[in-house]
Amino acid sequence: MPADDFRRLAERLSRLEPRQVTPAPDQREAAVAVVLVPEAGGSLDLLLIKRAEHPGDPWSGQVALPGGRRDPADGDLLATAIRETWEEVGVAVRPGWVVGELDGLRPRTPTLPPVLVRPFVFGLPAKPAVTLSPEATAHVWVAMDELASGARRTEITIPGRDAPLPAYRVGSEIMWGMTERIITPLIELLR
Repeated sequence: MPADDFRRLAERLSRLEPRQVTPAPDQREAAVAVVLVPEAGGSLDLLLIKRAEHPGDPWSGQVALPGGRRDPADGDLLATAIRETWEEVGVAVRPGWVVGELDGLRPRTPTLPPVLVRPFVFGLPAKPAVTLSPEATAHVWVAMDELASGARRTEITIPGRDAPLPAYRVGSEIMWGMTERIITPLIELLR
């Protein structure tokens, strides 16, 4: 994806009015960082992680964006996204690198914890070194143009669901659920 596409994405995100969702009384707030880096070859690369496996964690082992739940010390959800990105992958994102926000999301499965997630899109000037914490077992940079091409598009069948869910192949892993619901609208903004 050429640098012009990155500028176009930043312009579109700056005009976007993300849907503000008020958390229910029993809902915790969380934030994720959509970390994008324009590459010399013309691609716009996205940072994804594979979450560590932990008993009782419903997102255990999934391909995800860096992020997590808001801490009482976080001034706002942007501070949460910045802190969580540093804690999980050792990448210091800055408020000045935010190119936009996306709609807040809730899990669609009633058995998942009640959480409201706000995605923040960061445009970094260069690909940073990644240092994984115990919360993540791997990271990968994926070219957004590959995701947008449809070549990585797939479906996943989840026990207890009536229909397959949309997903993307990322190496030998599958990106689905809330992460897919964040990335797909971002891809649409690039078109």
